[in-house]
Amino acid sequence: MISRRRFIGVLAGGAFASLHDAKAQQPAKVWRIGFLASSARPPDGAPPATLRQALQELGYVDGTSISYVGRWAEVKRDRLPGLAAEMVGLKVDLIVAFGAPAAEAAKEATSTIPIVIVNAGDPVGIGLIASLARPGGNVSGISDQATELSAKRLELLKEAMPNASSIAVLWNAGDRAMTLRYREIEKAARVLGVTIRPLGVREPDDFDVAFTAMTRERPDALLLITDALTNLNRTRVLDFAAAHRVPAMYEFGSLVREGGLISYGPDLGDSYRRAAVYIDRILKGAKPSELPVEQPNRYYLLVNLKTAKALGLTIPQSLLLRADEVIQ
Repeated sequence: MISRRRFIGVLAGGAFASLHDAKAQQPAKVWRIGFLASSARPPDGAPPATLRQALQELGYVDGTSISYVGRWAEVKRDRLPGLAAEMVGLKVDLIVAFGAPAAEAAKEATSTIPIVIVNAGDPVGIGLIASLARPGGNVSGISDQATELSAKRLELLKEAMPNASSIAVLWNAGDRAMTLRYREIEKAARVLGVTIRPLGVREPDDFDVAFTAMTRERPDALLLITDALTNLNRTRVLDFAAAHRVPAMYEFGSLVREGGLISYGPDLGDSYRRAAVYIDRILKGAKPSELPVEQPNRYYLLVNLKTAKALGLTIPQSLLLRADEVIQ
């Protein structure tokens, strides 16, 4: 015979064990991360490898504890609102928005899903956040100081070519963030005593118009502002600059490694690694509104001496000594 008290204890113990087993068998949360960009879809159809690797190092295993949903507008900005709405419909837990147009579309699509921005230009200037220290709302991430850096790039280009008096600026005039960069260059030009020749583009066919303008009236140098549109057409710009012997300043080192003359800007890999930290903190409970927007803590100066030689230029030694990378 078993006592009533012992019988109840056995039942309670069995129920507890069953509940514990059920909890143990319950699958772990798989976080769904959306990646939205206005650029062309990469061959693997996946978010940048640097971002995924950084999240893996933080303990997120693809297919086990995290999955990705990528959408690219193929440089057709009018597609972004629909792609952002699609992500919201797929119930992603967080959206990584690369570039200002993608960030604006994501913010328009949702006020509740956290958004981590990367390379979105001046997020305060275009109204994405209230301030860097207290962004408010559902947006935070990495700002690249692109507006302020534009003046610095013009200054470095002038240092590389002291006699330059006419500098063409090629940028996507249909992107508010890029236009803010152009306006900053205009201001800096007045201080440096150079004339700016604006070459705004809005679609691929506009590049031929810009090239024709530079062929007709050759500038002393060119400054390219990088976004999805200009990056997609970067080879055309590099080829034109080489064929017509136009020295050019770029924003990212990758273009100098591809044959450009000089660049000054952040490393995108660094930005993606920092973005991964934001994602980790938000998934663990932090609110985007309370996470200050960071700016890159390092900018890289690259000079391609092989290109300089082909252009017949002598880069000042003072500039070469400050370069983070000199390509021979």
